[in-house]
Amino acid sequence: METFPSPENTTVHFAHVAYRMEERYAARNPQVNYFQTWTSEETISRINDADVFVVSGFWDNDLLERASKLKYIQSIGAGFDQFPLDELSERGIVLANASGVNQNAVAEHAMSLMLALNRHIHTGRDNQNTHVWRGMLGDLKKREDELIGKTLLIIGMGTIGSRLARFAKAFDMRVIATKRNPATSATSVDDLVTPDRLNELVPQADFVVLTCPLTAETKNIVDARVFEAMKSTAYLINVARGQCVDEPVLAEALKSGQIAGAGLDHFWDEPLGGDSILWDLENVIITPHTGGETRMYEERVIDILDDNLCRIWNGRSDLRNQIT
Repeated sequence: METFPSPENTTVHFAHVAYRMEERYAARNPQVNYFQTWTSEETISRINDADVFVVSGFWDNDLLERASKLKYIQSIGAGFDQFPLDELSERGIVLANASGVNQNAVAEHAMSLMLALNRHIHTGRDNQNTHVWRGMLGDLKKREDELIGKTLLIIGMGTIGSRLARFAKAFDMRVIATKRNPATSATSVDDLVTPDRLNELVPQADFVVLTCPLTAETKNIVDARVFEAMKSTAYLINVARGQCVDEPVLAEALKSGQIAGAGLDHFWDEPLGGDSILWDLENVIITPHTGGETRMYEERVIDILDDNLCRIWNGRSDLRNQIT
């Protein structure tokens, strides 16, 4: 990293359409200069003022040509697939992500979707909207179910997957998972294998939950072969990235009854288009990429920002959650 300015000469640029980053940062009485932009147009016009850029959805690679002072990018999200890592490295710009800030929220969201699908909460809400009191069900296949004794397959045992595994164990579920390096897992599960052995685990699962980052290896990791291997009574939960699932194949599997249902927080294109068949499927619960939403989100991102700025000013190069 090039010489970093002193605190009083550092300008932090927050850019987000909704999160109140500037307001929460101001409460800490920082020594640096700071401001927030709320639109893409504002962000483009002010990026040249930034030594530090705190951003997620407003990121565009073209900003680099305007960001002559930029030295440190703090991603507001855990994902970093939108950033040009090689170009950032060439320019000496440090990138850190927000991995871990939403591990509780996303794991809770995944657990909520599992419970909602298993207990038919979504159809209960549909019936409430039409003032329908559903009678008791004689057909066991259509009746609500319990999580106890069910098998959860977690694809990606990082911080979110590990947290979800602990939640599932509290419900007396059997937990199996994939992880690139199983030896580094700090959470005990019933079976943990490398991703190349995913298809060995899929037929065992009552719930398949994606908590992995989007990489070249995880793009479309849930494809036709996975759906063919899943039980017809199994559910898919995606709190990872939309591109981790072959979405057209998913839609067909849901429509045909190849799998029982899905809880989806991420999609190929966002916002999800109004013409998507997924909106109209009764066996699907859709949430609009809100799995990580929490009232503490801004504070946790700013904690990482503050920690890393202190490290930089103290001459350290080992930043928290550093990517480049």
